Amino acid sequence: MKAVSCVRSTLEVVDLPSPRPEEGQLVLDVLRCGICGSDLHAKDHADELTDVFVEGGYHDFMRSDTSVVMGHEFCGRVAERGRKVGKEFTPGTTVVSFPLRRAGGGVHLIGLSPLTPGAYAEQVVTEAALTFAVPNGLDPAIAALTEPMSVALHAVRRSEITTKDVAIVLGCGPVGLAVICHLKARGIATIVASDYSPGRRALATRCGADIVVDPAVGDPYEAVPAKKRGLTELPALYELAVGSMEKLRRIPGWSHVYRIADKLGGTAPKRPVIFECVGVPGMIDGIIRAAPLASRVIVVGVCMGEDRIRPAMAIGKELDLRFVFGQTPLEYRDTLHMLADGKLDASALVTGTVGLGGVAAAFEALGDPETHAKILIDPSNSAAAP
Repeated sequence: MKAVSCVRSTLEVVDLPSPRPEEGQLVLDVLRCGICGSDLHAKDHADELTDVFVEGGYHDFMRSDTSVVMGHEFCGRVAERGRKVGKEFTPGTTVVSFPLRRAGGGVHLIGLSPLTPGAYAEQVVTEAALTFAVPNGLDPAIAALTEPMSVALHAVRRSEITTKDVAIVLGCGPVGLAVICHLKARGIATIVASDYSPGRRALATRCGADIVVDPAVGDPYEAVPAKKRGLTELPALYELAVGSMEKLRRIPGWSHVYRIADKLGGTAPKRPVIFECVGVPGMIDGIIRAAPLASRVIVVGVCMGEDRIRPAMAIGKELDLRFVFGQTPLEYRDTLHMLADGKLDASALVTGTVGLGGVAAAFEALGDPETHAKILIDPSNSAAAP
């Protein structure tokens, strides 16, 4: 079969043996595969990522000097079943799959380990237990977005955001756009999106952002409507505390009133839920400096290098800092059905398609934020450029 190999930062179409399924596995004919931001980074900085995973106990992440077939955001058609695979996966069934697979005595990341080749290829192997039939005739191009969209669902769920909260999304690349899509689907009334790129700001509007900001000329925190804007300086919090107590102490049994108000959330200052979707050094500390008091910060963007923050500032503002990664199989399944049922619209993310011979050109094109958001690979397509 044809596949795209990555070794020493070079992408090249190669011939590989057609895969065979082990027990409980499927071989899929790839219909579409998305190019992920982690693929872009792994192409040129695989060894840095490997060092991080080794510290976490995983030793089989891709390395720069070892050929790897990337691709973990895919939709395919069942071509062959291994032993003990259920009848729901008859050949010809269109499916998507959570990107983990057994191989070499362990479980590995599909498309990010030499032990489990990914879907930059004509065929890919998946675990039947982690594979889901695509319902409602969903377009394979949209079904292939199940993986990145489920990552965004995980981030939004971990944020515990409610419809009363304001959401601020910093960075409108594919991750930020996916987060905006889920926030819109969840009914969040005020979504502020911030990005330097005019093209990405336009896509953010299409995905459901209510307010878009160019951070070169505006402040996303100041863009929040005044009635929903939180406190940004500590003296304002001190004044609120003293002023509130001056009023409360005039009420007999004030502590009971305070306790009830506290339980109902009436004593906390207004604060946004902030999604950091950029992932470059300095972003987290910049948020700590600028965010309103008591903000909840969800770190979705993956910063590959070392970074520094000032804990005292975060403590003084009592910020809630949460880091998120990946998704659960249930979130993956639920995202697929949200897309298929029309409850989640991710169509704005797909901006181009290439064949296997156009993958290198697609990687180059994705370096320009004004041109593309998500490029899909179609192995049956002959396009050499998106």
